[in-house]
Formats: sequence, C-alpha cells, structure tokens
Amino acid sequence: MGDRVSERCGTAPLVAQCRRQHVRGRHRQAAIADDAEPTSAAVGETGPIPEKRHDEGMNIKPKDRCRWDQLSLGEVMLRFDPGDQRIWTTRQFAVCEGGGEYNVARGLKRCFGLDTAIVTSLADNPIGKLIEDLMNQGGVDHSLTKWFPYDGVGRSVRNGLNFTERGFGVRAALGCSDRGHTAVSQLQEGEIDWNRIFRELGVRWFHTGGIFCALSASTPAVAMEAMRAARENGVIVSYDLNYRDSLWKSYGGKKQAQQINRQVAAYVDVMLGNEEDFSAALGYDVKGVGDEFSNLASESFQAMIEVVLKDFPFQVVATTLRKATSATRNDWGAICYCDGKFYEAPRRNDLEIYDRVGGGDSFASGLIYGLLAGKGPQWAVECGAAHGALAMTTPGDTTMATLKEVEQVMKGAGARIVR
Repeated sequence: MGDRVSERCGTAPLVAQCRRQHVRGRHRQAAIADDAEPTSAAVGETGPIPEKRHDEGMNIKPKDRCRWDQLSLGEVMLRFDPGDQRIWTTRQFAVCEGGGEYNVARGLKRCFGLDTAIVTSLADNPIGKLIEDLMNQGGVDHSLTKWFPYDGVGRSVRNGLNFTERGFGVRAALGCSDRGHTAVSQLQEGEIDWNRIFRELGVRWFHTGGIFCALSASTPAVAMEAMRAARENGVIVSYDLNYRDSLWKSYGGKKQAQQINRQVAAYVDVMLGNEEDFSAALGYDVKGVGDEFSNLASESFQAMIEVVLKDFPFQVVATTLRKATSATRNDWGAICYCDGKFYEAPRRNDLEIYDRVGGGDSFASGLIYGLLAGKGPQWAVECGAAHGALAMTTPGDTTMATLKEVEQVMKGAGARIVR
C-alpha cells in the first residue's frame, strides 16, 4: 500500500514524503549522550519563541475560524488488558486504543463533544488497521495519520503495544510496554506541514506531552517545531509532563528528561502534570511531601508552582494530586494556577478505583474543555478532577463518561441508580 496518509480524507499534502531511513529508535537515542548539556543541537533548532506573559490572560481563537477545537501530537498504541488476571498468567486480553496525548483528544470528543484530531504515525499492517478502527469508534479525526510501509516483521518500523493490568488492593497496577522503534518515534522535523494545519485548516488548542518527547531523539524536535508553528498562529499550547521512568531509563534518565522538558517548556502556555512530574521531569522540589509523596498538601504544590513561574511564564499550571492508599482506593484532587490566582477542586478521599490508567489524561481534557468553553479556571479544574474520577471507574485508557455525569459529580451527586 506504500507510504500514505489517509487518502480518503484528502490530506496528503500535510505530510512530506517519508524519509526511508528506518533507523531503530535506540540508535537515534545515541545522538544525545547521558551527560549532554541542554543545547538546541541536541533536540533540533528551537528558533525564536513568540513571547507570552502569564499575566496577559488567554486569547483563544473562536471556533468559526477553525476546523478543530483541539489537536494532539502523540503515539496511539494498542492496549492489552488481562481483566482480573495477571499479564503473565492470563490466556486472553481485551484490547483498546490509548496514548497519553491521544486520550486527551478522545476525551474532548467523546465526553465533551468537541471537534478533535490526532497527528500520529502507524505501521501499515493489520495491527495499525485495528488501531485505526478503534480510533474510528472514538471519533477523533485521524486523517493526519502518517502511514509507514511495513517490512513484514517489524525490523524497521512497528506499532506500539501496551500490556497493563489494573491492580487490586495491595497489588499495584502494572504496565509493560513494547514500543521500541515504533512508527511515530521515527517522525522527523519537516515531515508535517504544521503551518497548513494551524493557519489554513485552523486549530484552537494544541496538546502534546512528555511521553511523545521520550520516544526517540527526534521527537522533541518535532514537538517543538509544532509548538513554534502553533504559537506563531495564535494557537494555545498545552503540555503534559507525564514522566515515565521506563521511557527515560535507557535515554539518560531524569537528567535527560529534565534537560529536554525545560527546553520544551519555553513554548508552553498551559503546563500540566501530576504530584511527581514537576520534580522528575522539570527538576523542581516540592517541600514536605515525603519520598513516597504521601503528604499532598496543596500549599506545598502552590509554593512549587510559584517557583516554576519565575522561570517559565506559563498562563496556566495545573496538577493532579493522587495518594494511592491502595490500588483500588486513592485520595484524588487537583489544583490550578491561572491569572495570578490558585484554584482547587474538592479533595475526594478514598475514591474507589477500577482502572487508574488515563485518569490524568481525563483530568487534562476536562480542564481544557472548561477553558475552551470560557467557564473559568475554578469550573475548569473541578471539571477536570470530576472527569478524571469518572474515567477511573471504567476499564481502558479512555473515558466512557458523559458531560451530564461529569456535571453531576461536580455538584456532589450520589451514586443512586438512574432508571
């Protein structure tokens, strides 16, 4: 079938001809040594950064000028869920699609009804077609997918697989990803026509994250290229730090993650994370939380965010606060900085968890929806926290909640049966 974009959507000009240099991701990672200094040469030329100040408020484009409310850049993997079994003992798996950046777009589409899209890459084989079919169900526009030709066995390019079990009680959730040299990790600068996407087609909000930037030596440069184009065209840029030790441990560890994320942060309007991300991925200490992040006082995170804002003029900073007392009971909350003030969602202690994966992504989509809809930061952070809480009551990476259910949870409605 060759190198193609989804032809039926007529978007072939958006992606340049693929460079047929299918170098394995681990070879490209060698381009950045463990002790490398954070220079632009390490992750691509950064170029001029359009100035924005965190005290000037958000200027979001109206929808009538844009094809999409929100666009994500990231990997979409096939998740294998063993249900109540373990990965290494089960004889069957349920499958769904998922990926940190993609989950945000899917939540905004399925729960909140916005027009969203994903820029990603897939190997052109039956597994890629299964992921595409699952994305069809999710409703996210995937016409910007770049398809890589498949060599028959996956030596040069493949699709990502993610095996995740939910955990229960004292047994923590466990993930095992199989995503080396995947198609999206081989994206290069210049292969996506970002100016056409942002200027001609129109996007209100662009989102990517630390998972995408950890996939290879080339992906941070692709992310920054997209961010530059987004900001030059007046598009809000959000970034979820989403630190994953498994992605960085062969790629320079926390030191490398912090070097790259601090370069990326210069292009970000809305910075997102969880209770650990700002320490692991950006290098900021949170006082008084303990080694296991067992004391999640919001005042400690507010103090940390104030330090962050001295280095980076983000318009919005938001973080979820999760204390996992067990795999199936978590304390869950969130705080948000916007326009010089802090806003906090009600803390939900002993929240019952069915599947924790995707809770943070659903928080992000709820927060983004609130800001896109002009509801204000307090409503937005409460919406994000409620949506994240609901997403963790169902299996899979992505939300199954409705906006009505989110609003009911925000109002403190009980769980009496509806019939």
